[in-house]
Parts: sequence; structure tokens; C-alpha cells
Amino acid sequence: MDRVQSATPQHSAAPRGADRSAGPGPADGGPGSRRAAAQRQQMRQDLATAAMELFASQGYEETTVDQIAAAAGVARRTFFRYFRSKEEAIFPDHDDTLVRVADLLASAEPEEHPLDVVCRGIKEVLRMYASTPAVSVARYQLIRQVPALREREIAVVARYERLFTRYLLGRFDTAEEIPPGWQRGGEDDSMLAEVSAAAVVAAHNHVLRRWLRAGGRGDVEAQLDHSFEVIRRTFWASAEPGARRRGSLVAPGASVTGWEEGAASALSASPGGEVLITVARTDAPLDVVVESIRAALSGAKQA
Repeated sequence: MDRVQSATPQHSAAPRGADRSAGPGPADGGPGSRRAAAQRQQMRQDLATAAMELFASQGYEETTVDQIAAAAGVARRTFFRYFRSKEEAIFPDHDDTLVRVADLLASAEPEEHPLDVVCRGIKEVLRMYASTPAVSVARYQLIRQVPALREREIAVVARYERLFTRYLLGRFDTAEEIPPGWQRGGEDDSMLAEVSAAAVVAAHNHVLRRWLRAGGRGDVEAQLDHSFEVIRRTFWASAEPGARRRGSLVAPGASVTGWEEGAASALSASPGGEVLITVARTDAPLDVVVESIRAALSGAKQA
């Protein structure tokens, strides 16, 4: 599976030297190449800044590509060497970040838990926003006002989610440790990979929006780390070596296979309330056992 190629941006080639645009530097990674890459990145940022300022001052629909190019001091043809449309100019960093995340996934050590790798990957996206708080907040406020930009943002987020899903499927084909309930080659593999990837991306989006609504203030990485811990505890107990899921409940009729690490309870109650069955690990604390019985009784009454 070639994950890096799947994440390669679909834009046209880098500019070949027009107006203030940077031409392609040497491909050997030397000083000339790094300088050309920096110039290219600066041009993208200049165009994005000009677009945001015009969208905010005169409206998205009223702003043209010609106006954006003129505000950035370049010609129309130069704009299209960097972006395919004016709405794309609002998201200048995602293509490079997507490739960087793909490289991170591809170079991860096989001993690292796949969920931790995905969490590290999405943190690169968060750092992209956090590196320029004022710009990110202004972009967020603008996107909320323009439906076309919201749709573009959704499409951008979906690219990360697909990348993580492919990575998880590839890792769990060979990983020695797999999450509870995961079966190699099972019919649910693709669904579980998608759900896990979506959970990580959704956590990132939740933390990011909260940070942006607060004006870009606060330790956003610490907030994201907390959300990762919630995901681990909720979905992937095996991501925490030695962790115990005491008091966790399994739905009636569900298998407890894969819960060996914790004190799981399997509950079943008849609708009529005549029979109640509760199963708990022998090493579960008494309060956990009592709580599982109470929960089963409550469920039976509601039924």
C-alpha cells in the first residue's frame, strides 16, 4: 500500500518563475532547493492572506481571482500556479501537511501502537493551525460565514480521515497486538478502521474549534492529548498496556472475547424481570460487581 502517493497533492506543478513567484529549485535538497521551497511557501501565504483580507472586507462572492492576485502583487496566471480556485487559497498549508502526515505514518516503528501513530499524525495538523493563531482564528470566522468554504473544509478533513483509515487497515493486517474485537481479515475490519480514524479526526476538530472560539488561546496540544486518552479508554483499551476496564459493560448477548485485560461484565435481563444474570471477573472490586447488578436491574425495569 503506497500511502505517500495517495496523499500527494493534485495541484499543478510549482511555478516556473513569473512575477514574484519562486521557480523550481534544485531537487538535491541543497540550499537552493530549500530557498526555492521557502519562496514557494511564502508566495502561497501571501496569496492566502490577500484572499482572506478581500473576503473579509468585500465578501467572498464579490472577490475575484484577479483582485486576489493584484493584492498579492502577482499576475492572474501566477495565482493559478499555486491554487486551482479562490476558495482553495484559504487552505494553503494542507497539501504539504498531508504529505508530512503520510511520511510520519510510513516511517512509524512497528512496535508503536497504531492508534498512537494516528494521534501523532493528526497532531501535525493541529500544529499547523497553532503556528499562526491569528490567521487561524480569522480563517475560522470567515469559513463560518461562507458555505462554499465550509464545504471545502469538510473535503480537506476527509482526506486525513481516508489516510488514517488506510494506515490502520494496513497495520492491523500484520500487528501482533490488535484492539479488542478486531479480527484479522474479518468482515468488520474496514468499518472498525473507519470508526477509529473518524474518532481521532473528530476529537481533533472538536478541540480545534473550541480553541479557535477562544481566540486561539490556551494549550491546545494538551487539550488534544486529553481527548486522545478519552478515545483510548473508550474504544481501544489495548492501547494502554496493563489497563483495566473495571466496571465496563458489554451489551446483552455480546461476546466478552478480547476483554481479558479488564474486569468486564456481561449483563442480561429478561424483559419481564423474572430472571437476572450478571457475570463479573473474580478480581473485580465488590463495588463494581454491585454497580453491575444495579445497572442490570435498572435496565430490566426500563424494559
